[in-house]
Amino acid sequence: MNRLRALLARLPAVPIVPTPRTLVLLALLAPVAAVIAATAPGAWVVAPAAALALLLLTVVDGWLAGSLVRFSCDAPSDAEVGQPTPIRVEAEIERDSDAPAPEAALGFDPRLGEGGAATFRLEPTGKPGMFAGEGEIAPIRRGPGELHDLWLRWPGPLGLAVRHVHTRLDARIRVWPDLSPVRSPVLQSFLRDSQFGLVARRIRGEGTQFEALSEYEPGMDRRRIDWKASARHTALYARENEAERDNQIVFAFDCGQSMIEPVDGLPRLDRAVSAALMAAYVALKGGDKVSLFGFADQPQMMTPFVTDTRAFHRLQSAAGDLDYTAREPNFTLALATLTARLKRRGLIVLFSDFSDPTSAELMVESVERLVRHHLVIFVTMVDTELEELTTAEPDTLGDLAVAVNADALARQRQLVLQRLKRLGVNVIEAPHDAIGYRLIDLYLETKRAEAIG
Repeated sequence: MNRLRALLARLPAVPIVPTPRTLVLLALLAPVAAVIAATAPGAWVVAPAAALALLLLTVVDGWLAGSLVRFSCDAPSDAEVGQPTPIRVEAEIERDSDAPAPEAALGFDPRLGEGGAATFRLEPTGKPGMFAGEGEIAPIRRGPGELHDLWLRWPGPLGLAVRHVHTRLDARIRVWPDLSPVRSPVLQSFLRDSQFGLVARRIRGEGTQFEALSEYEPGMDRRRIDWKASARHTALYARENEAERDNQIVFAFDCGQSMIEPVDGLPRLDRAVSAALMAAYVALKGGDKVSLFGFADQPQMMTPFVTDTRAFHRLQSAAGDLDYTAREPNFTLALATLTARLKRRGLIVLFSDFSDPTSAELMVESVERLVRHHLVIFVTMVDTELEELTTAEPDTLGDLAVAVNADALARQRQLVLQRLKRLGVNVIEAPHDAIGYRLIDLYLETKRAEAIG
C-alpha cells in the first residue's frame, strides 16, 4: 500500500475562500445599491455597509470551518485494468461548529481512469473531528500510473466560505491485466468438478499413451479392446490410456492498431489478455505448458514455457508488459519468428482483428504457413459498432451511405473468417465477455480429440 501523510506544519497556510453563494449575494447588492442611490441618495451608505457585513460574515464562517490537523491518503500499489480500485482519504479537522462534511478530489494519470480526476465526500467516522471517505478509480490501460494531486476543502456552518488545501502526492500504482475471470466462482467451480481437479493426476480412458488394462464392460468403445491381451487371458480386456498432456500452448497477441481500439471502455488487447490468462490457467491445470507471444510491427516478447500454476504469476507479469502500438502488425515477420522458436507441434491461439482487406490478406497468408506445422485457433471479438451501423435505420442519405459501407465491411470480414476456416483454423468470434469461455470449451474439445500433439 502507498500511504501518504502530511502534517499541518508541513502544509501551506490554508486560505479562506468565498463560496458561490457569497458571490451571488454580493452581485445582488449592486442593483440594490443603484435603487437606493436613485430613491434615497442620503442612504447610499447602506449598500457598502451591507457588503462589508457580508464579507465579515464570510471571514467568520471561514474561521468557524476549523483548521486541518492532519490527513492521509491510502492507495494500493497494484490494480487491475477495468476493475474498480478504492482509494481512502482520512482527515482530522479541529472545529467546534456543526459544519458540513469536507470533500476530497484526486488527480491522477489518465490511464488510471477517465478524466484523470475523482471527487468524493468524506463522512464522519464517529471520532471527534475525524472524517473518512473512499474514492474509486477504474484503470483503463495497463502499466505504471501515478496519483499526483490531492485537494481537500471543508465549508463553514453558514456556507459562505470554504477552506481548502492542495498537496502533491507521489503514489505509483502498477496496473496489471484483469484476473477477475480467473478468480470467478464459475471457473473455480469448473476446475473443482472437472477432470483436471485441483491436484494434477493421471486421467485414464483418453489419450494415446498406454496406462493399464481393464475388463471390457458393455458400453465401452470396442476400438479400445486389446485383442492380443484378450486372447492370452481368454477374456475381453480394454486398453486405458493416459490423457494427452505436456502440450505446448502459445497465446499470441496482435498488439497493433486494431487491437488498441476500445471495446466497452477497454482496449481489445486487454480484453484478449484477460481471456487468454483464464484459458492459460485451465491449460496449466490440465498439465500443458503455456507461453505468451506479443507482436506488432515487430515481435515484442515471447516468454519461456510455464509448466505449473504456481508460476502463473510469470504469465501475468509478462502480459502486463505487452505494449500498445499504434502501427499495423507485421504478421509475416511475427508468425515466422514464432514458428522458428517452436521445435515441436503445438497449439497457437492467435488474438487479432483486421479493419481492411490488405491487412487481412497478409494475415491469412501468414496463418496458412503456420497451419502446416501447428494447430491454430483464431480469436476475434464481435465488432458491435459495425453491427450497429449496419442495422441502424437511416434517416438521411449520409446515414444510408454509412450503412452500405458498414455492410460491405461486415461481408468482407465474414469472407476472411471463412477463408481461415477452410485452411483448417478454428475460429472464435464472440463478444469480449464470452471469448474466454468459448476458448476454454474449444481447448478442452481439442485436447479430448488428441489433435494437439
